[in-house]
Amino acid sequence: MLASEIDEKLRETYKANFGIDVQGDIRDIDPKDVPRHDLLCAGFPCQPFSKAGEQMGWKDAVRGTVFFNILEILRHHQPEFVVLENVAHFVRHDEGNTYAKVKAALENLGYDVRHAQLSPDRFGVPQIRERMYMVGRLGGLNGFKWPETQTKGAELSIRDVLEESPSDAVGLSQQVRECLETWQEFLELFPTQEQLPSFPIWSMEFKATYPYTQDSLYKVPLRGLRKSRGCFGKSLNTWYRQQILDRVPSYARGEDGVFPGWKQQFIRQNRRLYRKHLKWINPWLPKIGAFPPSLQKLEWNCKGEERDIWKYVIQFRASGVRIKRATTAPSLVAMTTTQVPIVAWERRYMTVRECARLQSMDELKHLPTGAAAMAALGNAVNVKVAGLVLENLLKGS
Repeated sequence: MLASEIDEKLRETYKANFGIDVQGDIRDIDPKDVPRHDLLCAGFPCQPFSKAGEQMGWKDAVRGTVFFNILEILRHHQPEFVVLENVAHFVRHDEGNTYAKVKAALENLGYDVRHAQLSPDRFGVPQIRERMYMVGRLGGLNGFKWPETQTKGAELSIRDVLEESPSDAVGLSQQVRECLETWQEFLELFPTQEQLPSFPIWSMEFKATYPYTQDSLYKVPLRGLRKSRGCFGKSLNTWYRQQILDRVPSYARGEDGVFPGWKQQFIRQNRRLYRKHLKWINPWLPKIGAFPPSLQKLEWNCKGEERDIWKYVIQFRASGVRIKRATTAPSLVAMTTTQVPIVAWERRYMTVRECARLQSMDELKHLPTGAAAMAALGNAVNVKVAGLVLENLLKGS
């Protein structure tokens, strides 16, 4: 048996839990030094393969990557089974070309290959975490079936993995509390007879008039740009182009393709929302403008529910403040400590142990601590989902 992990601290944690010495970077391991095995399980970065690499031959394009080393191990040992996991977007990466190449590479080694997108919330775990699983077997997958769905998100409750006021929980900072209170005020001001927007609320677009229906603000004549307004209606008059770009949202500053259709739609919807409700938005607007840009956006994923932020699960993401029902947790990511899901009704972040339960790792005695733990759990494979896939794969052999 061999396990490989590039992070030294995680190697130590793995050994503490399983008593196995873990190897380092798989790219530094000669396939000949890998013990013979019947099953290979791996994950690898979803990285683009360059056109230059394709022209040299696909094998050269992936040389030096984790997937190349996986292929070399498979080529050398020919294990009967292989299971690979990646982000759900993997099958669409580079318009599907990356997945097609990976599949073809495995098939060239004799593996029958299938893939599916699975999430823990379908198997009794209150976390929405869509991931792509690929399974392969020498000699065919004729008897293999993917695990059947056991639950739906609405049937779950995140409270099943939570402890009541755990002593090691980290409370919310003053800035986070004030930000959430400011957005709560927005919800209370919003007319009760109207539904809250289903699109992300981008408050920096309120009062803004900079042009967005073309490719880039770099291509707009400076004279015309100076006549418009940036974030929260900031004047762009007299400024030079770079100073103007500093006064528009960060997502509007690129040189090429910065205003695709979906982004134009969100900007249009937010400016329309502002014009309709400017009488009560204007007095509120300076309050949200005092926070960092990522906190100036709100995603309300609780359509039809009570407008009380403190009753839900919250996560701070680069895309904004995300409010979710307490049925399932948002997908754990390789998080900074500020991106850990918030248990709003207790004014605290989820603990490491609670996040481990979302990854079906609650039986592990040893876990990393602090920020390292959250990064590791965000990168991890959900144990229950992976276990079900493996069980069905071996059962169908």
